[in-house]
Amino acid sequence: MKPINLNAKLAQFTTHWDPHVVADYNNNDVMVVKFQGEFPLHMHEDTDDFFLVLEGEMTMDIQDQSHPVKAGELFIVPKGITHRPRAEHECKVLLIEPKGVPNTGDPATAAPKPRI
Repeated sequence: MKPINLNAKLAQFTTHWDPHVVADYNNNDVMVVKFQGEFPLHMHEDTDDFFLVLEGEMTMDIQDQSHPVKAGELFIVPKGITHRPRAEHECKVLLIEPKGVPNTGDPATAAPKPRI
C-alpha cells in the first residue's frame, strides 16, 4: 500500500493506445494510457468502459453522436454500445476494466497491458 503517482507512470512510456496497468482494484485493472488520433469502433459485450481524462481532451463517438470529454471529466460507455475514443492532441486517460478484458473488445486485436 503506497501512493501511485500517475504522472510518473505516464512518463514511463510514449506510445499511444497502449494501456499500462498501474494498480489492481477488486478484480479490475487500473490503467493509464495516452490517446492521440482515432481508435477503431468497438464494443465490450460484458462490461462497461470507464474513462477519466487526466490531461487534455478526448472525444467519445457513440453511434451518430460525439461527446467531448475534458480533463477532470469521466465518461462511462455502457456494455454492448459501439464506441470510439479519439483525440486530436495527446490526451492522458485513466481506465478501469475487469482483468482480462481486451481493450478492443476482441482478444485477437487487443493490445497487451504491461504492468508499470
